[in-house]
Amino acid sequence: MSLHSRSPSLTRIRTSAVDGHDSVPGLEKTRSAPSSVYSLYITPEPAQPLQQSSRRRRKPRRKGLRLTLLFLLVLGGFFLFEWRYLSSLGRKFQSRKDDSVKHGATLLSQGRQSPKKSTPPMFERLLALAAHALAEGDSKSEPHDLWEEPFKEASKWKPCADERPANHLPPPEPKDSSGYIMVSADGGLNQQRVAVCNAVAVARLMNATLVLPKFLFSSVWRDNSQFGDIYQEDYFVKYLKDDVRIVSELPVELQSLDLSIMGSLLTNADVRKESMPRFYLETVMPILLRNRVVHFDGFENSLSFDPIPPEIQRLRCRCNFHALKFVSRIQRTAGILIRRMRDANPRWGPIEKDSHFPSHASNIEKVLVENYSGARGIAKKGETGLISVTEVQNPPSRYLSLHLRFEIDMAAYSLCEFGGGEEEVRELKAFRELHFPTLNKHHESGKLPSAAFLREEGKCPLTPEEAVLMLAALGFKRSTRIFLAGAHIYGGEERMAVISNLYPNIVTKEDLLTADELAPFANHSSQMAALDFIGCAAADAFAMTDSGSQLSSLVSGYRIYFGQGYLPSIRPNKRRLATIFANNMTIEWEDFEERIRRTVRESKRVLVRPTARSVYRHPRCKECMCH
Repeated sequence: MSLHSRSPSLTRIRTSAVDGHDSVPGLEKTRSAPSSVYSLYITPEPAQPLQQSSRRRRKPRRKGLRLTLLFLLVLGGFFLFEWRYLSSLGRKFQSRKDDSVKHGATLLSQGRQSPKKSTPPMFERLLALAAHALAEGDSKSEPHDLWEEPFKEASKWKPCADERPANHLPPPEPKDSSGYIMVSADGGLNQQRVAVCNAVAVARLMNATLVLPKFLFSSVWRDNSQFGDIYQEDYFVKYLKDDVRIVSELPVELQSLDLSIMGSLLTNADVRKESMPRFYLETVMPILLRNRVVHFDGFENSLSFDPIPPEIQRLRCRCNFHALKFVSRIQRTAGILIRRMRDANPRWGPIEKDSHFPSHASNIEKVLVENYSGARGIAKKGETGLISVTEVQNPPSRYLSLHLRFEIDMAAYSLCEFGGGEEEVRELKAFRELHFPTLNKHHESGKLPSAAFLREEGKCPLTPEEAVLMLAALGFKRSTRIFLAGAHIYGGEERMAVISNLYPNIVTKEDLLTADELAPFANHSSQMAALDFIGCAAADAFAMTDSGSQLSSLVSGYRIYFGQGYLPSIRPNKRRLATIFANNMTIEWEDFEERIRRTVRESKRVLVRPTARSVYRHPRCKECMCH
């Protein structure tokens, strides 16, 4: 019994006594008392003759008083015993906690992310059935809708956020501006991208001048990259010049001001998530007009999606889909990555006649990578088995990208279990204690749902095993080329071996690029994430395991906007998948296959952006696309 699990029971005993419940035996509420007072239950004595002396009439009261004192003495002894017991238990708990924290620190310092002991993979039976099905599927054709949108309605939506109406008003001159807006964006690459576009929208909304956004250093991402290290500054400023005036820094006379003392420094505590336009106009605007500058520190999802003026909504899309272009260094390396995913290198095995990608799928590559046809590797022969030095003679092959959001931080934060037994539980607990102490405290107290409940509700991230089982059930052949995006997979090589046994052509950017090609991006996780972004967005099909992640949301939105209905994204309903996987010990492969396909097909329906949902993820709306 833990310290945290026992304390609530004591609280319940005391609370029940106050509320008048029958939780404490031997106590009952005194009806005549004006407040919640309790006394011992005393069996009524036979009625005494009226001639009793006053002394004898007072006897029951004295007896009751003695019993009350006796009860209080016993109760005090009980609490003293409990206190000593819990204190000793707490010392033991703290000792185990310290050992767990030390264990977690050791894991992080050594870079180990998988349990020491070899554990059987999750869904071992289904994996065996999948291997058999993939072996049989080599001679069969893939389902026709794997590499295209199943609903033709998708092709009717065209990108048009770059268009401005005839009555569009340019931004104000400096003398007419409301002031200057500074933004410090938190998070990783994709969170910062959202923050930049929201900042542009807020600047337009408030008739203000935007200072080029700054990126905060994150203890999680550990990347000091700034806007100009990732995106083309000049292109960004020039493209949006008719919408918002953007400058590189504050005027000299404003640079030395203490914004905190002035009341011009606004943090996440001041600006609620998805704040309404009214908040900026009624609360922030007076500060801006008074001090000429406002600094949003930690800005991200700080502007609502509805209700919002159509012009501001369109500007957000214009920023995200048109104004933000990666710097040439990132584009060039991403172009090399894409070429190697599509080339005829012998490492991929025999090229099937139906594996060539259609010409219209290259449109998004041209948007993401300027001069894509000129992207060439600089590798020397033998540097990696995936490098093609010579020109590709065969038509380029299609590939699937998979964002497998299953790093140790995701696994620990989810509070789920993933088949690793007690060793895994201890390891994830140690990570939470180091990085998510508040979450761990609530988890240890028993206030949060159990791992079993979370999995049943579809709240757990898909494991690598679940991801490849889904792909196999959908009908992707064993020879499919798969670009795997993301950082280190929790479970390490042991877990990767399980999925590469089913799909041997699964690779990462580290497999595709040489050490020299990756060197400029070393220690810059956001720039590395940009390579993943392009590799996923340019794929012929994109599968995600966590639709709530920013990378998956932005990539799927990008593919909707530029894909012209030819670039499908697989967004599984995790709750439905959880129900299917719950029967993994009994379900037959044909039934499993049919249920997975039906679930995924439902998620591909062409829908107009739901109210209050992100335009970055759901650009099918009149403000961003034309129909």
